[in-house]
Amino acid sequence: MGPRAVLIGAPGSGKSTVGRLLAERLGVAFRDTDADVEAAAGKPVSDIFVEDGEERFRELEAEAVRRALAEHDGVLSLGGGAVLDEATRGLLAGHRVVYLEVGLAQAVTRVGLGSARPLLVFNPRSQLKKLMDARRPVYEALAAVTVATDEREPAEVVDEIVKGLA
Repeated sequence: MGPRAVLIGAPGSGKSTVGRLLAERLGVAFRDTDADVEAAAGKPVSDIFVEDGEERFRELEAEAVRRALAEHDGVLSLGGGAVLDEATRGLLAGHRVVYLEVGLAQAVTRVGLGSARPLLVFNPRSQLKKLMDARRPVYEALAAVTVATDEREPAEVVDEIVKGLA
């Protein structure tokens, strides 16, 4: 069975906002693996990075994704870096993966350069660009549907996802 849609994309692509709206449109539940990681660890993602390190975060994230793919039948949003894990990429095969594509300028506007995102601490604009450039080919390879989100309202993005999944 599995999720009706799995949303992937860079920070600021709209995975949480669009995911909630898509779930509402489809009449299903929304689940975010970053929230699952925070619940399991008992602290925010930024604290996990600082106190336990990125490696520990990635372990928790991989487990959260594995569990959500097996248990959740609604709309699932993955953290931006979840697709870096080879096992996670394998688990996504056969799922309806939607890549929410966002340009750097729009991502910076949405995320903000003063955000608490742990991978964007030093020179956030440059870090975000590197992160997006490195992950884009992975997102594209995994996606059954790709939807550009720049300069679009979340409802427009949801409309395109629904058409793409039909």
